[in-house]
Amino acid sequence: MARVRTLLAGLACACLAQFASAETGVTDSSITIGMTSPFSGPNGAYGTEMREVIGAYFKQINAGGGIGGRKLELVALDDGYETERTLANTRTLIGEKKVFAMVAAYGSSPTTAAMNEVFGPAGVPLVGTISGADSLRQPVRENPNNRYMFNVRASYANETESIVNQLVSLGMKNIAVFYQNDGFGKSGLDGVTAALKKHNLTPSAVGTVERNSLDVAQAVQTIAKANPQAVVMVTLVKPTVEFVRAMRKARQNPQLMTLSPVGADLLVKELGDDARGIGISQVMPYPWNDTTPVVRDYQRLIGKQMQPSYYGIEAYVTAKVLVEALRRSGKDLTRERFVQALEGMSSHDTGGYRVGFSPNERSGSRFVELTVIGNGGRVLR
Repeated sequence: MARVRTLLAGLACACLAQFASAETGVTDSSITIGMTSPFSGPNGAYGTEMREVIGAYFKQINAGGGIGGRKLELVALDDGYETERTLANTRTLIGEKKVFAMVAAYGSSPTTAAMNEVFGPAGVPLVGTISGADSLRQPVRENPNNRYMFNVRASYANETESIVNQLVSLGMKNIAVFYQNDGFGKSGLDGVTAALKKHNLTPSAVGTVERNSLDVAQAVQTIAKANPQAVVMVTLVKPTVEFVRAMRKARQNPQLMTLSPVGADLLVKELGDDARGIGISQVMPYPWNDTTPVVRDYQRLIGKQMQPSYYGIEAYVTAKVLVEALRRSGKDLTRERFVQALEGMSSHDTGGYRVGFSPNERSGSRFVELTVIGNGGRVLR
């Protein structure tokens, strides 16, 4: 009897040890991934499209046996592109929903706050965010919280430099900036200012709009006084649309340029023919060119259920990077092994688009391509 009791006690201890060592968000049959993005409000279309693409890709992975036999489960919460809601959602995902990692966040200010206050200190990795802010790209040695932030897109500094160089090469020197008054807009403004400085120039005028606001009247008045040759718009789709219409009404017709977060398809949908001629910097492969392997795979995934878009291809690339790192982490999945797997992806080819990290580097990519909206709303390279 004593031997039996000893054996049972040993088995109980072994089971408890195994249970205690199990990583949060990981079971024998599942891996839970969290997501906080806007699914409602002025920017709800952005997050909704990303969620649909990621969900479709997870379903595809699960149909093929999952990751080492584990199915991927996505828990997505709506933050409305508000920092406080993003913080609350991130706490809920980590503390209550017990996610293993996070994917596809949205916005510079919300993601930076969540990184420094929640998921960074908690040691929960986030793969991908719609932000090019430098605050999310600091070397890990300068900000330990950045260890858990893995960007898959180029920075706003990369985008604005490409835009400014193009405008200056066309002989334009009177360049104004219209920016959103938050981390996204300020980062873009800094990028434009730095790029202009390399050409011994400064912004000829600067106008701003508050986040989630459409009140662009003062910005239009300020910028119109400068009669600029070009305006770089560091804004999302709704204020961009208001600004373009107001500038045209004020009989101002400068070359208009904007950054990738605007969403080319949404801009065309909102502006119609008035979108023609607007230039947009892009940080992902052209989503209508099926000669690029990752684009071809993305198009097959969405089929006829969704239209190709830059937000869609970015969500797909982000999900592919996350899945690849999960596979490289091995069967005994832990957050630490997942982070190390990502850090080991120094030049990972997702299919014509490369992403690279290191133990100290979190930038992911520097790919930028300039496009313009042509006749019929087509995005041209």
